[in-house]
Amino acid sequence: TLSGGEKQMVAIGRGLMSSPKLCMFDEPSYGLAPKAVQEIFKVIKRLPERGITVLLIEQNVKQALEMADRAYVMENGRIVLRGNSRELVENDHVKKSYLGM
Repeated sequence: TLSGGEKQMVAIGRGLMSSPKLCMFDEPSYGLAPKAVQEIFKVIKRLPERGITVLLIEQNVKQALEMADRAYVMENGRIVLRGNSRELVENDHVKKSYLGM
C-alpha cells in the first residue's frame, strides 16, 4: 500500500541499516511524483555528511549536478565528459543537450 516514493525511502532506510561506506543509486527518481523526488534527493544529499560516499546514476541532469562533487556524462555507453559538477553545469554541450539552455 506504499506509494513509489515511500517504497524508495524504505529501500534507502534498509540499505542504511548496515552502516555502509558507499551507497549506489540507479535512477532513484524514476517514476516518482515531483514531491517524492524532492524528498529522495534531500535524503541522498545528506548522506555524505554521515561519511557515506554516494554513487548516483540519474537522468535528471540538473538535480544530479546540483548535488554532485564530480560528474561523468555518458552518451551511447561512452563517457564523453567528466569533471567538477560546477564546470559541467557551465559546459556548452551540457547546457544545450541536457539542460535545455
